[in-house]
Amino acid sequence: MSPVSSPSATGQPPLRTVQVLGGGNAGSSAHVRSLASGLVARGVRVSVCAPAEADRAYDFTGVGAEHVHVPRSSDPTSVAALRAACANADLVHAHGLHASFRTVLALSGRRVPLVVTWHNRAHAEGARAHLLRLLERRVVKAASVVLGASSDLVELARRTGARDARLAAVALPGSRGPVEQDDPDRLRPKVRAELGATGRPLLMAVGSLDRHRGYDTLLDATRAWRRLDAVPLVVIAGEGPLRADLQRRIEDEGLPVRLIGRRDDVGELLAAADLALLPSRWESRSVLAQEALHARVPLVATAVGGIPELVGDAAELVPYGDAEALADAVVRLLGDAERRELLRERGVRQAATWPTEDETVAQVLSVYDELTQPRPMI
Repeated sequence: MSPVSSPSATGQPPLRTVQVLGGGNAGSSAHVRSLASGLVARGVRVSVCAPAEADRAYDFTGVGAEHVHVPRSSDPTSVAALRAACANADLVHAHGLHASFRTVLALSGRRVPLVVTWHNRAHAEGARAHLLRLLERRVVKAASVVLGASSDLVELARRTGARDARLAAVALPGSRGPVEQDDPDRLRPKVRAELGATGRPLLMAVGSLDRHRGYDTLLDATRAWRRLDAVPLVVIAGEGPLRADLQRRIEDEGLPVRLIGRRDDVGELLAAADLALLPSRWESRSVLAQEALHARVPLVATAVGGIPELVGDAAELVPYGDAEALADAVVRLLGDAERRELLRERGVRQAATWPTEDETVAQVLSVYDELTQPRPMI
């Protein structure tokens, strides 16, 4: 263990770190909670700057971190609150583009090491997309180290101007929790009955109802499944700006799709599914893909971003935006029990190659040590 990570053994004061979250999607918020827990256990002082609702949902204080309420805004009041919270920090670690940009503003004029983790890439179109690219450049040039959750994010950071960009070990916290604690064989009929999937295949998609998630393509694909003897039901868990448009299409075209909103029992829903679907335009370390493989649920996903690297040969990969390819892959899998079992077995093996929470904390702490240790005189 490094000197910084064991202050009691060296007599040195503990490392003081600040973790900064924006609105915090599920993946980055769970990662920060896991990271805070591991760092505190290793003697590091951790403050988490995030909106109050994030602490209520993820209980950062419950793992020994201090929570500082900082609204998800870049207005002067929020930046000032963040600047005050970072006043005595030895190192600041921001997660996501918007949180990172606020942190750059808050640390302006201070010589405090800044680590930035990109868990995903912000999506937008038109003028807003141009603004996001400007923010990316501002952030990566200010960061001491940029950690990318997938190789393509690391390459993006380097192209954008990062002086030091590295692949991050990012574990999926609690991935073996609800599904293993409860008996999935007992829960499965109950969950399927609740969703209206008794006697028919259940296909599960999870994610915000945004344009980049590819749900328009998914709805197009469902038309091909209506010729099957047992018409599959597609259930989408999530909320977002496209809900009204998607619901209108489902009703107008009579599509076998249900929108069930944001849910906190995704593990149980996924365990009850026959297939998981990920039709996105871009993903890095998709939480759904990881949960599906852990839960032994065959996955059909688009071959985009970090998905091929993440799943290897443990999923059926299709081009983004190709409704026919997506539909064909689902039909083939539903009709091939041996292939589904093969993907389950491969999924378990692939998941075993992913970093653990301990490995994730160890890698991050090694970066902190590197940035905060005094450099020897030459």
